[in-house]
Amino acid sequence: MPPPRGADRAVRIAIVSAGVGAGHDGAAAGLARRLAEQGYRVDRHDFLDLLPAGAGRLLCGAYHRLLTWLPDGYQRLYAATDEASRPGVVWRTLFRAAERRTLRALAPDTCAVVSTYPGASQVLGALRGRGLLTVPAVTYLTDFSVHALWVAPGIDAHLAVHAVPAAQAHVRGAAAVSVAGPVTDPRFTPAAARQRAAARDRFALPGETPLALLVAGSWGVGPVRRAAAEIRESGAAVPVVVCGRNEALAQRLRRDGVGHVFGWVDDMPGLMHACDVLVQNAGGLTSLEAFAAGLPVASYRCIPGHGRTNAAALEEAGLAFWIRDPGDLGPALAGLLHGPRGRAQRTAGLTLHRTAPGPIPAITAARARVRATAGTGTGTGQGPAPQVRPVPEALPTSVPPVPPVPTATRFRGRRRLALTAATVTATVSLGIAAPLAHAYSETPARFTAVTHYLDGDGR
Repeated sequence: MPPPRGADRAVRIAIVSAGVGAGHDGAAAGLARRLAEQGYRVDRHDFLDLLPAGAGRLLCGAYHRLLTWLPDGYQRLYAATDEASRPGVVWRTLFRAAERRTLRALAPDTCAVVSTYPGASQVLGALRGRGLLTVPAVTYLTDFSVHALWVAPGIDAHLAVHAVPAAQAHVRGAAAVSVAGPVTDPRFTPAAARQRAAARDRFALPGETPLALLVAGSWGVGPVRRAAAEIRESGAAVPVVVCGRNEALAQRLRRDGVGHVFGWVDDMPGLMHACDVLVQNAGGLTSLEAFAAGLPVASYRCIPGHGRTNAAALEEAGLAFWIRDPGDLGPALAGLLHGPRGRAQRTAGLTLHRTAPGPIPAITAARARVRATAGTGTGTGQGPAPQVRPVPEALPTSVPPVPPVPTATRFRGRRRLALTAATVTATVSLGIAAPLAHAYSETPARFTAVTHYLDGDGR
């Protein structure tokens, strides 16, 4: 449903993502493209930049190291936060510290804010709940499974890519849940025979052999080397491995004798045109792109936390087969390549993309509800939309004006900022150090083994 023609067609919408891997930013890019095509003005913000004192980059680096060094520790952290009724005190402190920067980042004429990252949703929901943000805040759920942090009180609407995550969000108490569908790049389409042959020539891939595209996210994490070896040994397909930005993994795979190894690939639509099946371990954006490209998808040797819960949700949706036992790998790939399971998954994936309404109707509805509640209009899309709290002309921000801050108060503010940064540092450090210490206390051999994840080995 496109917005009405006229003044409302040029409204500004902000999207808050996070440079954690590539999935959240990929969804933000897709949303921005869809909105721009309908005449909206779109601003993009990185939530990591809205956290104080470099805490965002610290948090991202700690998450990366925990996921690669000790995935069992990440699994415990994921489960603990998923079972909690609300974010812990450290998370709440961190999110609260981002509120003022978030408001300042929003242009005064912003009419809605869309989050593609759970931390940003928590901040936006808190601002909405306290009345500091008076325009609708919408969460676009990028995962197929819905972790507790995705559902924040105060968020006006939640958009899901499929009915399965929509149902999970509804059970968790999310407001105004709807299925918007994926927002992948339009270049991801099924390949005709000529496109397939041209793509294989371009990437120097064999002409007729079945090819399994093995992906592990932009960080190249998980037991990738083991998965590549097992695909090759199965005889069902030749592995084509994308390592993202993990160049060390790419070098090790080449030394292992894997013949088709890529680092970061700009032309993923072309590479998918060249391949016959996708094997993934996280259930993120690449899976949605594969559905659009008409590839059947297998989840295999999934990373902990969201990798496993996404695999379960994708399987429940009939979109990807979760191969849990290595002994089933060969038959499962053969079935996806040549059997009815593969044909059914291709149909389901393409249908998901072709029938989804997209995000704009739900965003428009959220704006209408907020305008009607605020008494600023009838919800028809006419007239000015409510914005953030008014500020003087001389202060081009989206936060309430404040009087000059006394020197003593400024020092207290700096101390609070330093305390916040120190808290984050200590928490993240403990999040890595405690599981490592636990692993070493069990057996030194296990402690040594976790370092193989840096190489994408997982052995």
